[in-house]
Amino acid sequence: MVSPSASGPERACQVLVEGRVQAVGFRWHAREEASRLGLAGWTRNLADGRVELHLEGEEPALRAMLDWLASGPSAAQVHAVQERQTPLQGLTGFEIKPDGIAPA
Repeated sequence: MVSPSASGPERACQVLVEGRVQAVGFRWHAREEASRLGLAGWTRNLADGRVELHLEGEEPALRAMLDWLASGPSAAQVHAVQERQTPLQGLTGFEIKPDGIAPA
């Protein structure tokens, strides 16, 4: 686990993961990895086949999570990871949300 005092202020990002990322346990593995890294946020499947995540935490932990998302669990085939900065929501813990529609 990355220490909360590792370095730098917290930030948040939205991540969209494309490829074979649904029906392979991606969200459950992502929740475990995010929790291991001390990140807060959520993940959900999108109707267009992507997985969406909202991540909050220290920069080193976010970078480690983005590295993990580039390959995901062994059954996944990640083709692309898109990240954009988003406002902090002050979340604690990490949850799997119900499936949703694709973001605009």
